Amino acid sequence: MKNINSLQKELALVKKLIKDEIIEEKTISDLYKYIFKSDGKRLRAKLSLITSSINKRKNKKRLKLAAIIELLHTATLIHDDVVDESHTRRGVKSVNSLWSNAHGVLIGDYIYSKAFILMVEVGESKILHELANATNDISKGELIQLDALQNLSINLKQLEAISYFKTGRLFEASARTGAILARGETSYINNISKCAKYLGVLFQVKDDLLDYSLKEEVIGKPVFQDMKEGKVTYPFYFAYKNADKNDKAKLKTYLGKNKFNVEKAYNLIHQLNGIKETELLASKYLNKAVAAANSIKNKHIKEEMLKLINSALYRKK
Repeated sequence: MKNINSLQKELALVKKLIKDEIIEEKTISDLYKYIFKSDGKRLRAKLSLITSSINKRKNKKRLKLAAIIELLHTATLIHDDVVDESHTRRGVKSVNSLWSNAHGVLIGDYIYSKAFILMVEVGESKILHELANATNDISKGELIQLDALQNLSINLKQLEAISYFKTGRLFEASARTGAILARGETSYINNISKCAKYLGVLFQVKDDLLDYSLKEEVIGKPVFQDMKEGKVTYPFYFAYKNADKNDKAKLKTYLGKNKFNVEKAYNLIHQLNGIKETELLASKYLNKAVAAANSIKNKHIKEEMLKLINSALYRKK
């Protein structure tokens, strides 16, 4: 219980550190306050705090690093909403729908630059190098996914690469930079990074599963959004792979369309084992993440990582 309370206190300090970055210029201030008023899961910041907790002598830098991770993640989400033309984010209206796409792009850039200012203040070249590479990989993942829109010949390896770049990469970087900051041993840095990478991919697989839900009010965001945007994610991919000619033709009629019978689409994907095979893929990444977690010698860190893995698999939104 003490460790949980300590982590929650640290996350509250990270949140305060982010909010202290607000400037007086009204438009920027309004946008910034709106973006950071809601409490997300802060999973990546949590990862950074957990992995760096083996050395709390660097507490100021630990909090700053967790804030950097959260800023990078938030900037990515805002840019995603612009690209996807999403109207909501975490159950509330997105920046681009309340202001404009231009505001979304520019405030995303502003938050990115805030993160890089804090990175320079942390002053660790290995951390700067890892986070610079991670942000580059995330952008690469978004571009690959953009090129993959309505691509019915995409393969599983390509889908897993998108999941890694889009989500797994920042999870991996959050853990790796925390461990680097704490001056962890090489084996610790490698094991925790691997665990976080698989956790991130598991998180994305679960995200794809949640999108194929009939309970919009439970997950707090529009359902079947990926399909409407023409994204071939895991449930659609597996269903299409298992479909005969007639079912393939039916599935094609849903992809990239704004309006269709959600219940019929869900039932077809379910019948074609799209949901089941995605759940099996989630189990595969769960096992990989657990195996990597069990390689971590520090008992407390191992337990915290196993808790995160478990919560990623069983989350409802």
